[in-house]
Amino acid sequence: MAASVLLLGLSGCDRAAKVTGPVLLNSRYQDEQPALSGDGRWLAFTTNRNGRSEILLYDLQEQRFAVLNGLNPQGAILESPSLSWTARYVVFLANGTGRPEIVFYDRLTGRSQALNQPYRSWLRHPAVSPDGRYIVFETSRRGQWDVEILDRGPNVELDCPTGFLCNRPLQPRTSRFQA
Repeated sequence: MAASVLLLGLSGCDRAAKVTGPVLLNSRYQDEQPALSGDGRWLAFTTNRNGRSEILLYDLQEQRFAVLNGLNPQGAILESPSLSWTARYVVFLANGTGRPEIVFYDRLTGRSQALNQPYRSWLRHPAVSPDGRYIVFETSRRGQWDVEILDRGPNVELDCPTGFLCNRPLQPRTSRFQA
């Protein structure tokens, strides 16, 4: 009887409809390089499930994949995903031209941006800070692997846990009690 209910529920769907129930995380495809968001809800990883290199974002709470328009560039090999606190920001390497570039993706706006225009050297292992302001990575600019930090600036919208003040500097607290 449960099978007939499922069939009835799916019979009214067209081909473009997305499955809304739980989706299995593991597959028979090459899924690797997992990254977990700071809040523990989101999992990003690289895969070849759709016949090309992609980064997928899986909601562990809802047990389904997120739709990420504009994240996966065509014809590029993607690797090393990293997530901010709530996975608003995704940082990864994309290599479509023979030289890897760091890509910064904002899930809220659905926009991707290459961050390493001034870098003409090899790059690897990018990671975004939990608030999304800083990106750290390795570069061979000086002929050896060094660590560099890219500061997106003080005026960027930060990704912070609910209930925290993100874009305001901490104010010193004054006490009314004197010793």
